Amino acid sequence: MARRIDVIGADGVRLAAWEFGDPPKADPEGLAVDDPAGRPFVPAQAYRRDTEEPPDPALAVPGPGGSAHPPTRLGGTQVPPRGSAPDPGGGSAPHTPVSQPPPGTGRGGGVLLLHGLMGRASHWASTARWLSERHRAVALDQRGHGQSEKPPQAAYTREAYVDDAEAAVEQLGLAPAVVIGHAMGALTAWQLAARRPDLVRGVIICDMRASALGAASQREWEDWFKAWPIPFATLADVRKWFGEDDPWVERPNPARGAFYAEVMHEGADGWRPVFDPGQMLASRETWVYDAHWEELAQVRCPALVVRGLDGELGRAEAQEMVRVLPHGQYAEVADAGHLVHYDQPDSWRTAIEPFLDAVLTG
Repeated sequence: MARRIDVIGADGVRLAAWEFGDPPKADPEGLAVDDPAGRPFVPAQAYRRDTEEPPDPALAVPGPGGSAHPPTRLGGTQVPPRGSAPDPGGGSAPHTPVSQPPPGTGRGGGVLLLHGLMGRASHWASTARWLSERHRAVALDQRGHGQSEKPPQAAYTREAYVDDAEAAVEQLGLAPAVVIGHAMGALTAWQLAARRPDLVRGVIICDMRASALGAASQREWEDWFKAWPIPFATLADVRKWFGEDDPWVERPNPARGAFYAEVMHEGADGWRPVFDPGQMLASRETWVYDAHWEELAQVRCPALVVRGLDGELGRAEAQEMVRVLPHGQYAEVADAGHLVHYDQPDSWRTAIEPFLDAVLTG
């Protein structure tokens, strides 16, 4: 079950934030029902049932989350998860911005979870659920993703993503928060920590490189998007293509196929991504050509760099990132790829929980 809270990001873009956990049996306020992965939920403070929009039929398929980024071969990002829950894709349904909830420190501290490129908040569902046993954990659908707005003319820049994360921490009352990011979301996390140390008490960087990836990597992504056989007739076709038939797949990977099924929604002609590939390329273009070591060095709070042994972040670069961070720590997760928290959720928890305990409750 999940609760939705609306956040107003940079330039007024509406963002969907989600708390995953066991909600109350009944909602005394009669609030509306919705869910990023297609399951009904009681939003924290959204709009009331008497003004509720009809449910989107694209939300019919439930499923857990993973996290995301491009193919195994593509520099800096890859993608494998499980479950398959489509999303309405538009992400721009009118929701009334909510009043600020209680500060995240009420149960030991607040945690903001940021997915990677092409991801969605529900990819953090399993992590957010165990976190919610002791802390307030909120996952954000970043602009252009999930159920957040995807305005064609909006900025898809590094600054916009960091501004949105800043707005989320402030409006959700999470400060000072631990920000956990995967891939592109991890870059946003450490850039926010560098810019606003008053808002961030700790950062977890999951499989994101600080070095520049370059033009060749961006061209690979452009070619890869062109190779997608859109629209897909069924979700089974989505799973098969991304898990087996995608020319960027080195070996069959059912989890990767399941991830893409989760970020598809059904239209009149078949299944398409909930995001605009052009917006994804525009988002990536604003960080792929640059190195980000300087901002990493400006992160003054405790920071944990986590990599999967088979992920995109190499050991040497990860250890150099730890060295550059003023208060850096390092963790590896065996038998995990780029989607560390999804590939090995138990080992992921073992890797990050001591850090979280020290930062949030120590």
